[in-house]
Amino acid sequence: MSDKVLSQFKQEEIVEEIKTDRKIKVGIIGTGGISNGHIRAYLKQSDVEIIAACDLIPGKAEKRMAQYGLNDARCYIDYKEMIEKEPELEVVSVCTYNTQHAGPTIYCLDHGLHVIVEKPFTVTLDEAIEVMRAEKRSGKVLSIGFQPRFDGNMQMIKKIVESGELGKIYYIQTGGGRRRGIPGGTFIEKDKGGIGALGDIGCYSLDMVLNAIGYPKPLTVSGYTSDFFGTSPRGYHYDYALAEKFSVDDFAAAFIRLEGDIILDFRISWAMHADTPGDTIIMGTEGALRIPSTDCWNGSVGGPMTLYHDVCGKQTETVIPLCDSVDLWYFKIRKFLDAVINGTPSPIPSSQIVYNQAILDYIVKSAEAGRELEVVIPEI
Repeated sequence: MSDKVLSQFKQEEIVEEIKTDRKIKVGIIGTGGISNGHIRAYLKQSDVEIIAACDLIPGKAEKRMAQYGLNDARCYIDYKEMIEKEPELEVVSVCTYNTQHAGPTIYCLDHGLHVIVEKPFTVTLDEAIEVMRAEKRSGKVLSIGFQPRFDGNMQMIKKIVESGELGKIYYIQTGGGRRRGIPGGTFIEKDKGGIGALGDIGCYSLDMVLNAIGYPKPLTVSGYTSDFFGTSPRGYHYDYALAEKFSVDDFAAAFIRLEGDIILDFRISWAMHADTPGDTIIMGTEGALRIPSTDCWNGSVGGPMTLYHDVCGKQTETVIPLCDSVDLWYFKIRKFLDAVINGTPSPIPSSQIVYNQAILDYIVKSAEAGRELEVVIPEI
């Protein structure tokens, strides 16, 4: 490809300007591992003060606050009590395990607080709809924790699609996963995690491609899930206790039809006898984009991307240079706070992520039914 065409896809500099002269009062609900990212990002903001934290395990919130020198933050075991006793709160991060995303988020919105909730949005589509109804009632900002959106390489994927270089998109293959990488803790238990690899890393993979193509509505899903590795002691290097607790998916695949006559071929894995289930490929009538797979999906792509198209009748391949890394968690929180301060739309809106959640939910439902299902999304 010519330098002229390649120059379309240069990384844009991120310019940040904080326009506020007051401290936004923040509370943390759930002080497990994921709360570290939120707390560290809040502490980098000059206009934020963390004043309260909550965790249902006694002493856990106090320990987390002390870890960051936040000894003046009040700690609770009941988020409803925290909200009642902390009238100055404006913003809450919901960092609970998956099955507890919906309840606290709805309660906070209904009590006039802005919320950023960790991914996956919820466990089921019905829960997501109830959260969105609370969002609508409240008029507050709700953002969902997809920090890879702020990675320059992820933004480049969207820019390439929107440039028209690929023409009409008709087929996408996406996914990723780990040869061995099953987590422990609340991730693997149905009553806490709700869904496994699907919710942990599958939602990231879906967001990458769906965001790039404008988040079309899913129409049908034919899904499959399995747990061959998680329920085997070998999957945990012969840790029988973890294998006995395992009750979610460790692999999922689906064939999804989207509005706009687009096919999405998806697969995600926590463990498998392969190094990857395949790179992401976005195929269009004028070109295609290959995105190297990654085993994490917590940040960026797996390597330089390749753009394929024809130039003057010749098949051409152009490598897209990797963009510089940025502090994804900082921007995840900063852009949310900017929306709160300025009254602007959410940086990661529920109106998009509900389609992500619908796909996850219908993969599970289709796998249980053993057939393709039509996706039905209730009105908000």
